[in-house]
Amino acid sequence: MKHISILIPKGHISVVNVAGTHQMLSWVNEFYKETGRDPLFQIQLVGLDTEADSKGGLFATKPEVRIEDITKTDLIIIPAIHDDFETVINRNKDFMPWIVNRYKEGAEAVSLCISSFFLAATGLLDGKPCSTHWQFANIFKEQFPKAILTDERIVTDSDGIYTSGGAYAFTNLVIYLIEKYAGRETAVMAAKGFMIDIERSSQSPFMVFSGQKNHKDDMVLKAQEYIEENYQDKISVNDLCKNMALSRRTFERRFKNATSNTVLEYLQRVKIEAAKKELEKGRKTVNEVMYEVGYNDAKAFRDVFRKVTSISPLQYQKKYSVAIK
Repeated sequence: MKHISILIPKGHISVVNVAGTHQMLSWVNEFYKETGRDPLFQIQLVGLDTEADSKGGLFATKPEVRIEDITKTDLIIIPAIHDDFETVINRNKDFMPWIVNRYKEGAEAVSLCISSFFLAATGLLDGKPCSTHWQFANIFKEQFPKAILTDERIVTDSDGIYTSGGAYAFTNLVIYLIEKYAGRETAVMAAKGFMIDIERSSQSPFMVFSGQKNHKDDMVLKAQEYIEENYQDKISVNDLCKNMALSRRTFERRFKNATSNTVLEYLQRVKIEAAKKELEKGRKTVNEVMYEVGYNDAKAFRDVFRKVTSISPLQYQKKYSVAIK
């Protein structure tokens, strides 16, 4: 039997993460019983104490046991914690050495959504691919440069460390874990029972691009504003450099440092975000939208669109347009 520790941190945690994960793993136990097998998981809610914490959030969640009661566990699951990062760390710092020690002893660790910030603070994500909610990707990169953020991914798996993308993407990670521990057949049955797309692997189609602007480089901010106001036109890096009175090398270095994108990537993301908004309206053809955002080559537009969203412009329009449903 695998021991599962679902952590109950202090503060405003995602009760959905806790309840949903517990329900899905408990379903596996019931499925095993129905098919003549012993339950696979022992699931416990683990806290710093056993008091219900009602700070923030809609519901208070009460841990069943304390961390000192758990000397061996197989899997540690950390739900999203919605307080500001400093508050999260201050309230829950005693979890961190416990997580690290259990990992060193062979336990695996899971972060759901933005709890990747908490897991990264332990150092366990250093040098490992990981994901988080796409809205917080730039902040995560700034705070944890040693982690390898792959924010387009819904699930990551590296050396016994698992992370998920934003919000309800945690269900995909739980299905992934069920497949690992219980096999493909059980995972498929769970996915069908909970109506979860077992093959969904990217959160790119859900991302809304808003350029990183909480930096203090006024020159780069001016360039960002120019790109966003004139993305339909043919904008060259050389013209931007001339407008900013900077050498190309200096300008590109400052732009990348401030925004985490190259100038070309930023321009492409702005164009594709504008295209997504038009496609969602469903009033124009893909080609009309392509020309409107400044592309003349259909293949180039499709390639960049797919690179950013993981699907084609036509697939995106069919998926998200209200007008054509």
